[in-house]
Amino acid sequence: MLQGIGQGTPTAMTQSGPGRGGPSAISSDFQTFLRMLTVQMQNQNPLEPIEASDFAVQLATFSSVEQQVRTNDLLSQLSARMGLSELGSWVGRTALTSGPVFVGDAPQRLVPPEVAGADRAELIVSDLYGRELARFEVDPLATEINFDMPPVEDGGLVSGHYQMSMESYRAGTSLGVNPVLGYARVEEARMDAGQILLVLEGGHIINSNSVIGLRA
Repeated sequence: MLQGIGQGTPTAMTQSGPGRGGPSAISSDFQTFLRMLTVQMQNQNPLEPIEASDFAVQLATFSSVEQQVRTNDLLSQLSARMGLSELGSWVGRTALTSGPVFVGDAPQRLVPPEVAGADRAELIVSDLYGRELARFEVDPLATEINFDMPPVEDGGLVSGHYQMSMESYRAGTSLGVNPVLGYARVEEARMDAGQILLVLEGGHIINSNSVIGLRA
C-alpha cells in the first residue's frame, strides 16, 4: 500500500504578481484636455487671438497625449495576451502543492517532510475540514511516498480530496505534525481578480501561489 522512494524533491518555483496600470486614467486626462482646448478656442478674445506659437505648442501637446493613450491601449492588449499565454503554460503540468490531494484508483505520489532524528512516522489522512480520518505507517526516511488507499472494507476511504500530514516520532515521543505535499495535474487555469486559479484533476481549485514545484 505504501512504498518509500529515495529520490530528490522537485525544483521550487516562484510566482510573480500581476502588473498594474490601465488606460482609464490617461483616457480621462485626454478627454479633459480636449474639452479645455475647445473651450479656450471658443472664448478667446478676437482682438487678441492666440499666438501661432502658443497654438502650435498646444497642438503638439494634444498629439502627445493622444499618442500616449494609444500606446497605453496597445500595452493593455499586449498584457492581456501575455496573461493568456501564462495561463496556457500551466495547463497539462503536474503541480506540487500543500493543498488537498485527490485520492482515486491510482496510487498518489506524496512528498513527506524531512524530520531529523525520526525513527517512526504515520501518514495522517484528514477531510477538508481538518478532521482526522485514518493513519498509515510510513518510512520516516522516505523522500517520496506512493500512497494507495486501501478498499473501504479494509479501513480505506472513498475516492475524493483529502488533507495529508505526517506525524513523526523518536523513541516513542512525537516530534510534531507537518504537512505532506502532493502532485496533481492542472486541468485548467483561470484569471480571477489578478490571481491565477488552477483547477486540478478531481475538480479542486487552488491559487497558483500555493504551488511550490512543477513537473512536465
